[in-house]
Amino acid sequence: MPRALARLRGMQQPATFEVDPASGRIQCRGGTLALDEVEWEVPVAGAVYGTLLNYKGAVAALGEAMLAPPYQAPPVAPVLYLKPANTWIGCGGAIPLAPEIDAVEIGAALAVVFGRSARRVRAEEALDYVRGFTIVNDVSVPHASLFRPAVRQRCRDGFCPIGPWIVDKRDLARPGELGVRIRINGELRLENSTANLVRGIGHLIADVSAFVTLRAGDLLHVGTPEKAPLARAGDRVSIEIEGVGRLENRLVAEGDAGPGGGG
Repeated sequence: MPRALARLRGMQQPATFEVDPASGRIQCRGGTLALDEVEWEVPVAGAVYGTLLNYKGAVAALGEAMLAPPYQAPPVAPVLYLKPANTWIGCGGAIPLAPEIDAVEIGAALAVVFGRSARRVRAEEALDYVRGFTIVNDVSVPHASLFRPAVRQRCRDGFCPIGPWIVDKRDLARPGELGVRIRINGELRLENSTANLVRGIGHLIADVSAFVTLRAGDLLHVGTPEKAPLARAGDRVSIEIEGVGRLENRLVAEGDAGPGGGG
């Protein structure tokens, strides 16, 4: 079994466990437990960065709108934003939806977790700075404009499930060729691959580290595919990334999150 870093409910610091990404099982407490038999905390504590427009289909979907005001031209550098700590929840936690929100977009993202500080690194050396990989559900209220930071749409409480664990990079041979799937209530709603990134993982890290110091414990998700499916209160969402695992959460009406609904 691959080894992964995870933090369970009640643990002050993450610990290393043996996990099975395909089945979602973990060696724990003297036995093997399923994903929903464990109470998960967020496995990272550093800054969480998101990346826009890093899937080829997402850029193509904008078409000629990218050439019109206010954009004028496609971006020449990574388009980044922050997912602050209030958005973080663990696998199994509840994503609360305010009464005015009918539905949210589910953004499936492979995320890089850094093991040491990366500043002005070269693409071919970028993975030397990486500890491992995890999954992010970059939840967002649907919105059309990408010109201004979508704080109201992307930074609400619980809008960034992370986990369930961090798979060691040594156990993920080809992170640039991983299948990505979203299921809502068990139904497959999106399928894509990290092979369709505009900037591959090493290239992205190099470009971001040219102007941001990525410190140990920070997380950089590599982008979300186009045509993000919508989910509503009562839905159960599962994001699967080949070789990394499965991140599951449910959406609830605000006030009904209960235990585990926060970061």
